[in-house]
This record gives sequence, C-alpha cells and structure tokens, in this order.
Amino acid sequence: MTTSTFKIDDNLKYLNGFNGFHQSEAVEGAIPSVINIPQKSSHGLYTERISGSSFTVPRKDSKQTWLYRLLPSTCHKDFSLLEANPFNFNNTLNLKYQYSPNRFTWAPVQIAEEADFLTGLQLIGGAGDPTMKQGLAYYAFTAGKSMPPNQAFYSADGDILLVPQKGTLDLRTEMGNLRVRSGEICVVPRGIRFHVSLPAGQVRGFALELFEGHFELPELGPIGSTGLANIRDFEIPTASFENSDVDTEIIAKFAGQMHHAMYQGSIFNVAGWSGTYYPFKYDLGKFNTIGSISYDHTDPSIFTVLTAPSSVPGEAVVDVAVLGSRWLVMEKTYRPPYFHRNTMSEFAFLIKGGFDVTPLPPQLEGLFSLANTMCAHGADAESWKQATEKVLVPEKIPPGNLGMLFESKYFIGLTETANKKLMKVPGRSAAFEKANIQLISD
Repeated sequence: MTTSTFKIDDNLKYLNGFNGFHQSEAVEGAIPSVINIPQKSSHGLYTERISGSSFTVPRKDSKQTWLYRLLPSTCHKDFSLLEANPFNFNNTLNLKYQYSPNRFTWAPVQIAEEADFLTGLQLIGGAGDPTMKQGLAYYAFTAGKSMPPNQAFYSADGDILLVPQKGTLDLRTEMGNLRVRSGEICVVPRGIRFHVSLPAGQVRGFALELFEGHFELPELGPIGSTGLANIRDFEIPTASFENSDVDTEIIAKFAGQMHHAMYQGSIFNVAGWSGTYYPFKYDLGKFNTIGSISYDHTDPSIFTVLTAPSSVPGEAVVDVAVLGSRWLVMEKTYRPPYFHRNTMSEFAFLIKGGFDVTPLPPQLEGLFSLANTMCAHGADAESWKQATEKVLVPEKIPPGNLGMLFESKYFIGLTETANKKLMKVPGRSAAFEKANIQLISD
C-alpha cells in the first residue's frame, strides 16, 4: 500500500516537502522580490512575521514565516476570558491531574452531534505546564457540525496534531486550506489561526498539543537515507484569502485558558506567504514500514512518523507512531506485542480494524488506552496461548487495520472526568471483545 483509500476526494493544491522553505501566492506579486519588508507592499498589503522559534536558534531549527495580508493581526479588540469554558484552567494553579500505575482503556467517545470542533474537545490528560513551554496534552474530540463561519481558533500554548479517526476535517488556516481525512494526520503550529468545518458529517478523533519544541522527522541512522515517513510526502497548503467585511471572533488558548476577541474583517486575509513555519498534513498510508525479516521484534520506535525531541538525546517529549499494514515474517518468534514495562508512557488508539492481524469489532474503532511509565502491559492469557502454539507462516496486517501510538518521556496524568470513566482491562484484543464497554459522557 502506497496511499490510503478515502471515501472523500481532496482536490486542493498543496506544496510538498517537510520542514523546508516554501512560499505561495494567491495573488501574483503578493510576495515582494528580494526585500521581505518593502516600504510599500504591492496591492496595499501589510507585511507581518510569525515566529515559531526564537531568532537566534540554529538555522536548521528556525521557524519563521512572512505573511502579506489585507490587514495586520493587530486589528482586534481586547481579549477577554471566555466564561464557563471547560478549558479555563491553569496547569500550575488549578488543574489537578490524577496519576495511577494501572493500565486503562476508554471505549470510543460518543459523538456529540450538537458540538463543533472546539465545544467537542475533551481533555484526557497530559504533563507539564504551557507557561513554561514544557510537556504536552492529549485530547479526544467529536463534532456533529462545523465551527461558526466567522470564528477562528489558535493555541498560543503549543503545536496541535490532529488525527481524525472517523470523518473528515476541512481546515481553513492563515496559510491556506487543508482537507484531513481519517487515515491522515495534520499539524497546526503554535499561534496559527484556523477554522474547522465538516464536509462529510460527524467526526471523531484525537489531538496532541505539544507545549515543548516542534515536530521533526526522526533520524534514520543505520536505516540509511530513505524509509519511514519520506520528506516529499508531507503536504503544505497554498495561499488562499478572504476579503470580507464580516468580523471574525478569534478564540485563543493562552496559558491553559480560553479567551476571545473580535477582529476587523476576516482573519484569513493572507494573500501570500513565504518561510518555514506553516501547517502540514500527511497520509499515513504512505508510511514506509521497516521491520524484522529474520527473528525477534524491532523496537516500536521504528514506526515513528514524527518526533518532538527533548534536551536528552534519544528521549522524546513525544514520538508519534503509526501501526499500519505490514508483513509479519519473523521465525521462531512470539509475534504479538510482547510483555513490557517502559520508562516512556504509551497512549494508543485504534483508527480502524485492529492493532494486529485480527480486526476488532467495528464498534470498538476509536477506543484508546494508556500504559503509563513502568506500567506492565501485554496480551491476555487466551491471546498468549494462541500466539505461542500456532504454526508460524508469513502473515499480513491488512490495510484495513490502523492504530497509532503517542509515546512520551513524561508521566501522563488524567483529568478527573476521564479518570472516573476509565475501564481497566487485562489485555488487548480478546479482552476488548469481552469487556463491559463504558462510554465517556457528560
């Protein structure tokens, strides 16, 4: 499989290539020649810069983009706190995560038909403090309708990775439009405004908010120069702007709290941009899986699509891994995930089918689990017995099976809401089928 099969087409035009310099114009001449900040821009555009990194980081790590827009971002009224919003917490002062050495599993979250992307977000847990730019947070989201048409959202706290498990997200960003379908992932960097609409009805999925650094491709080491997620397969939006007099409500997540302000006209008024800081998406079906072709397992780190490095070499703030279609051919080897305790925490979720060769019942697509630091996990007794007694022949995990894993160096604390609805199970596949499923609901 070299690409996923989607129920809805994507006819948008994209730029290609991860972490490189890109530029795009919706109007010819919007981007000035040679000079980034001309005294007078063409078409009466305003020059604005968005910096996702400090000015003095090494060149390879610099995240800076020039925007050429109809009105600057300063044209808004004062921000005020959104009253009674579930995200109005501050990690340092108010939020009390709960920690447990148990392994837990949630059933798929029920879709809130009356919710849009923002009102349907549920914080599951996380670590760290966005005001210190340390740590991360995990969310589940559901929606039955689009965000209001003249509303935009951004997080000052971190980069947001979106993984639709069911349905399709249409993102309008300051740099242009992205269509993100189940089987794809998308990253909207810190500070970039976006709007989410639903072109094909209800959605459900997961989000990761990265307070610390930015996502990168993992180093390939002895793998060589190609493999895993290839640079050319990442897609970046092309410039597209709105010239509207209808004001935009901007909702900002800032230090763990939600604020809002009114902006003059459409915030999506960028006629051209150039730089290294932009949203992007990736088709998980294009992942070039590396694995064992003799005996034993390769470590699950070999499935890493994106990583966010920490100050400790080789120890990630988070690795984002894909568990998709591949062949299992190892000889004399116990092939399912082996019994394990890990210094990293593991947050796994099922997009479709199953994690391994055998798919789970369709009603379990969307389940997710947490095995925290040094939490013992592995197969249930029945699955272990089958795996140790069967005759080993080449087996293929089919394209209909797809899961993902967020692996972090941090202990992951859980919100009170999530913790009250957690369901402990002893194993993976067989146990899921036998478990008395409970749903997260308000």
